[in-house]
Amino acid sequence: TPLRLHGLLPALLLLWAGVVSAAPDLQALQRQVADTERRFARSMAERDPAAFAALLSEQAVFFAGSQVLRGKAAVVAGWKPFFDGAAAPFSWAPDQVEVLADGTLALSTGPVHNPAGLVVARFNSIWRLEAPGVWRVVFDKGQPPDLPPAR
Repeated sequence: TPLRLHGLLPALLLLWAGVVSAAPDLQALQRQVADTERRFARSMAERDPAAFAALLSEQAVFFAGSQVLRGKAAVVAGWKPFFDGAAAPFSWAPDQVEVLADGTLALSTGPVHNPAGLVVARFNSIWRLEAPGVWRVVFDKGQPPDLPPAR
């Protein structure tokens, strides 16, 4: 009946307003992911495999050349040699982060540097929001470095 619909209208408007206002702040989420990626990289620089492992999803999949490391334990084991020694064998930092409109998945990408500071690759990491404010890597794959622009 019209009276019943009329009574529902305010409730529907409030629900719609809640949905609209609940849209994630994508810029804030991009900053969160970039900061998390930098912490991930710092774990390598500081030779801290526990900090590295803490940022891996239990379901993490890392590509290591032709090998695929599946699961957090396999990734930690596969990356153990990178944490041996006093100096990190490489470093990285994000130069681009994109987050899905629903705020649950993100891509971070950027250059990988050797100890001399030369760009040797580009990393691509997919992050999943696993709890409020808690981003963990679910996929990671490197690629050759970007080519300089053609002249």
